[in-house]
Amino acid sequence: MPHTFSLAPFRDRRTRLSAALAAALVAGCAIAPTPTTDAQVGKRVTDDRAKMFAEQEPVTKPLGYPDVAARALKYNLDYRLKAMEGTLSQGLLDVSRWDMFPRLLANAGYVTRSPVDASRTYQIESGVESLTHQTSSERNRAIASAELSWNLLDFGVSYYRARQQADQVMIAEERKRKVVQNILADTRNAYWRALGAQRLSGRIDALLERSTSALERARDIEARGLMPQPQVLAYQRALLDAIVLLQYRRQELELAKQELGALMNLPPGTSFTLADEPDPELPAVSADMKRLEDVALSRRPELREEDYRARITADEVRRAIASALPGVSFDVAVRYDSNRFLYDNTWTDGGIRLSANLFRLASIPTLMRANEAQKQVDESRRMAQAMAVMTQLRVASLRYGLALSELKQVALSADVDRRLLSYARSAQSARVEGELEVIRNEARALLSEYQRHIAYANAQSAWGRIYNSLGYDVEPPPREASLAEVAAAIDRSMAQWQGMTFAPSRSEAPSGTTVAARAQ
Repeated sequence: MPHTFSLAPFRDRRTRLSAALAAALVAGCAIAPTPTTDAQVGKRVTDDRAKMFAEQEPVTKPLGYPDVAARALKYNLDYRLKAMEGTLSQGLLDVSRWDMFPRLLANAGYVTRSPVDASRTYQIESGVESLTHQTSSERNRAIASAELSWNLLDFGVSYYRARQQADQVMIAEERKRKVVQNILADTRNAYWRALGAQRLSGRIDALLERSTSALERARDIEARGLMPQPQVLAYQRALLDAIVLLQYRRQELELAKQELGALMNLPPGTSFTLADEPDPELPAVSADMKRLEDVALSRRPELREEDYRARITADEVRRAIASALPGVSFDVAVRYDSNRFLYDNTWTDGGIRLSANLFRLASIPTLMRANEAQKQVDESRRMAQAMAVMTQLRVASLRYGLALSELKQVALSADVDRRLLSYARSAQSARVEGELEVIRNEARALLSEYQRHIAYANAQSAWGRIYNSLGYDVEPPPREASLAEVAAAIDRSMAQWQGMTFAPSRSEAPSGTTVAARAQ
């Protein structure tokens, strides 16, 4: 009896499949741009504010430079970003290591078809074709398998890719070092300016109040005609000039304190006080520039990054060559099929395969030439970086020397203005001209003091730029260290930097001389 079958099950499946595809298409077409709501934006703003300043130790004491630098390193958002990028690179390295393992694939499923898989047979020798349809497969069956496959070519490519990712981790660390160095340099500059603002703020406010009162008095004298008008107008002009200069300087100093608060990632409006300690002595410029250039060429993050990039380039060529070589794969699998017509429902198979892309093999000479060109580019870029590093170091040393000279001259000028103020106060009379002379000298002395603070801050900034140009690192504090531990590590590191940078050369230092210095 010939086999008969019905198309109804197939038509039902086709109908269901068509319906599912139509539903998917309708859902895809229904997607439209949806703007965020005000509530979502407000929640994001609230969450960001909470996260930006979360888990920070409160300011409970006057802050010295190591304390400020510790807060900048521990809480600065740019540093946190670089730290997270380093963690991400390490995570990608861990993922790439798994690519070197063999592939172990487990499959399980259910197979069905309609109609049944039936066929007739044809005998080659006799030419007789069977009159009945036969099948060796059930319509519905369960299958499962576990396959282990290892390809030597894939292993080689994955190995070099993992090595490249490992170098990317080191590049992320060098970039984090650079962020740390820049943060310390910016913090040093802002700290000394903010300290000057703190020292002079009250004096500037008091002098502005006196100058404003004197200006009102001069206007009253002018209105009452008690002094010749040219004289009283000149007096007002001098007072206004002093007031404008004082207000401008006060704004500059206040901005420095705000900048310092931002570097420490303090919430806007947070009040803090800096430790008003005596200004440390600034060392003389180092004369052994060749030794410092060698230090900079060996420690700068940019040059170390170029070293890792050269290794990545070399591994990229090795990876390309490995991918062009013949591949050998080993396969082993355990399989199961519930088909009742099989002699064995469970079996194991395996094999070894060799494959090669001949066109890829022919490209190896081209890859080698590209590798040589890339090496030359990397070397030229490294030489350009090295030249820039040496130039930055020499410019930083020159600026530091000029800043020391400027500080010396400004200090002398401030001392003269201070003595003039003392003389004006002792010679002050009851006349308006006498009061004007005192206010003028007070403003000049205060502005000179401001210039001295700025000159000292510039010298400290130039000092920090030398450290930045050399690529010095902070002594690594323990993981999850407190602010006090980070500040202590920064203090020790700065003392070590000063000894390394400003110590006399061997030809200059007497035998047995020990250089001990401490930087603030």
